[in-house]
Amino acid sequence: MSIPGLVLGIIISVLYGAIFHFWRGGGLFRLILYLILSISGFWIGQIIATKYHLTFISIGSLHLGFSTICSIIFLSIGHWLSLTQVERI
Repeated sequence: MSIPGLVLGIIISVLYGAIFHFWRGGGLFRLILYLILSISGFWIGQIIATKYHLTFISIGSLHLGFSTICSIIFLSIGHWLSLTQVERI
């Protein structure tokens, strides 16, 4: 993968995390959580799509479609898991 592909992937994944934070709300911890989840989901999706030759909305060597789906899945699961409340005795 080329340097412009890496930069574009980072920009897009950070944008997904920021948009999700804008939509769901929260403080600084949630913003950092959403950014980490979005970046990790995006690049795991990229690795899986590259390994199994899944082509769905590609921009050069960047598999944007599958990476976006994985990023959304990571963000949704992470948000759902972050909603748990700890009960103190």
